[in-house]
Amino acid sequence: MIEFTYQFLVLAISLGVLVISMLLFNFWMMGWLEEKRIVPIDTVESKPVAIVFGAGLLRSGEPTAVLRDRVQTAVKLYQAGKVQKILMTGDNSYVDYNEPAAMHQYALDLGVPDEVIVLDYAGRRTYDSCYRAKEIFGVSNAILVTQRFHLIRALFLCRHLGLQAVGVEADNIPFRRGSILFWNIREIPARSVAMADLILRPKPILGNPEYIFPEEPNATQ
Repeated sequence: MIEFTYQFLVLAISLGVLVISMLLFNFWMMGWLEEKRIVPIDTVESKPVAIVFGAGLLRSGEPTAVLRDRVQTAVKLYQAGKVQKILMTGDNSYVDYNEPAAMHQYALDLGVPDEVIVLDYAGRRTYDSCYRAKEIFGVSNAILVTQRFHLIRALFLCRHLGLQAVGVEADNIPFRRGSILFWNIREIPARSVAMADLILRPKPILGNPEYIFPEEPNATQ
C-alpha cells in the first residue's frame, strides 16, 4: 500500500510538472511570435478598423478601469486619423450586462461620432471576437486595442483566423503591480486554451453578415 501510494505520488508530480511545463512553453512561444506585432500608437500605420475587446463592467453598468483604458486608446487612434471605424466587441449574454453598450456610451462621452462606432454584442471570448470580426463584420486588416498581456493572445488568434492585425497597447491608466501580475498569470492557461480553440475551431454565435463597409465588402482589406 505504501509503495503504491509513493508511485502514485511520483506519477502525479511528474504529470503536474509536464502540464506546467507545457503551459509555460505555450505562454513563452506565443509571446515570442506576437510581440513584434505590438506597435506604439504614434507610429502605427493607419488601418480601416480598430477592434476593442471587452473587459468587464462595474455593478453600476459602467466600464471597468481596464475597459476605459482600452476605449481611450481606440479614441486616440480615431482622433489621430489612424482608423475610420471602431469595432467594440464584448459580452451581452444577459439583459443587464452589456459591455458593447457601455463601451459605446463611454466613447460618445469622449467625443467619438456615433457613426464611427460598430457594436458586436456576441464577443463573449477573445476567440469569438476575432472570429466574428472577420466572418460577420468583414474585417481582414485591423488594429487590436487592449492591454499588452492580452494583446499577445488576441494577435495570435486573429492571425490564425485569417485577420491581419497589429496591436496597440492600452496604457493610459496605471494599474497596481499585483493586478498586472495576476493578469499575466491568468494568461498562462488562457493562451493554451486559445491554441486548443484554433485546433478544434468551435463556432461562436454567428448570424447574417454585417459588413462594416457595406458598400465595399472588401474595404477592410
